[in-house]
Order: sequence, then structure tokens, then C-alpha cells
Amino acid sequence: AAPAQRKKILFLFDVDGTLSKPRLIAEEWMWDVLKVAKQKVYIGIVGGSDFPKQQEQLVGVDITKFMDYVFSENGLVAFKNGESINSHSIKKEFDDATLAKFINFCLRYLSELDIPVKRGTFLEFRTGMINVSPIGRNCSQAEREEFGRYDQENKIREKMIAAIKENLPELPLTYSIGGQISFDVFPKGWDKTYSLQFVENEGFEEIHFFGDKTYQGGNDYEIFHDPRTIGHTVKSPEDTKRFVEEILARF
Repeated sequence: AAPAQRKKILFLFDVDGTLSKPRLIAEEWMWDVLKVAKQKVYIGIVGGSDFPKQQEQLVGVDITKFMDYVFSENGLVAFKNGESINSHSIKKEFDDATLAKFINFCLRYLSELDIPVKRGTFLEFRTGMINVSPIGRNCSQAEREEFGRYDQENKIREKMIAAIKENLPELPLTYSIGGQISFDVFPKGWDKTYSLQFVENEGFEEIHFFGDKTYQGGNDYEIFHDPRTIGHTVKSPEDTKRFVEEILARF
């Protein structure tokens, strides 16, 4: 549909757990939901993952062309109508000595952490954040799910975050548990609300946000509670479909 026929309403979606099952590819029917939505409103995604991981989960189309907005790493890497509109990085924000202090503490902590399974890639340095995984990111899907259950019972990630805060209180960092095996660490204010600066002056009457981790400490919490958005907590991609259809039925 021509943009003139669309309402000045934006639907912003988290990816993992919202458009797709965690770390899996979005299913075919979800594209149908998005195509219908795109005829009536503007759509975008905002996630903590880097752009290649988002594209991997939303396979089959060039997401920067399909979506009106794509916000990778919470908007540090941002696209509007296929054009890049932002590129910022944690390296520009902190000096190497500060980053090394943080990384060294994590490596020391993880080396002494007693958990049933450890694999590899415990720290992943991304554009706008450091992702910390106690089990290691290259675990198998089964190991990932097992760690997710183990972490729910034993609060491995929660305890590690508490230890970092206690030992490095001077670092202006935010810690956010997302997914099943890791947590993100980024400068204060670089949560998903960072992306809203690119849409708040675009004349939208409503900005709807859909996410599954809207509880305190979850990576959708801040944007869900932001006064600029209308937040919807979803439990699965099927839930997202239901919410979208209910809201679109009003138009």
C-alpha cells in the first residue's frame, strides 16, 4: 500500500521470542502477519542482537527493505527505509583500560564458576555491547535449553551481574538478561529506548512495542515502560500474532 494510506502508527517488535522462537528462524505465517500489518501501519524491529543475527532469524527477505525501521544492537546500528541512519560503538564510548578491567573481571569470574557444562565464546564483543555467556555461545541447542533451565533454578546470570556490580561499581554500565544463555552489558541509556530517538519526531500518533522480556532486568523492560510507547507483553510468536490482529481490527 502507498505510505499515504497507512496510519501514522508504528509497530516496533522485539525479535527473539516475539517474532521467532528463541534463536530460531521466524516461521512463514509470521511474514503473513507482518505483510498485513505493513499495509495499515509502519513496522520496525528493535533487538539487542547484531544485524547479521537479526537477518539470520528473519531469513528470506532483506529486512532493511521489508521493514520501515531496523534497529540492531538496540539502535546503535539503525536503518530507515533501507538507509543507514546511525552507527555508534562501545569502543568510541570507553577507553581500552576500562574495557580490559571489565573483561578481565569476567574471565576471572567465569574461570572459577562451577556449572555442569562449559563450551566456548564466553564473551562476545559487539558494536554496542559485550555479551557474556557463562556456558559459552557455541553450545548446542540442547545444551542451551538445559542451561536455560539450570539458570532459572540457580540464577547463575543474576549472581554474576551482582558480583560485577559489587566489584566494579564505578563502571557506568547496564546489565540486561535476555535469551537463554547470556546477558548483555552496555553503557547506561543504551537499552532499547536508545532506538526511540530515531522515531519520536517522525510524527507517529502511537508507537506500539511488542516484547517478551518486559519484566525488570529483562531487555524489553525499559522500552515497554517508556512513556513514548504503548507496551504489549507477549509470551510467544503466536501471542504476537493475536495482539497485532486485535490492534489492527481497530482500524
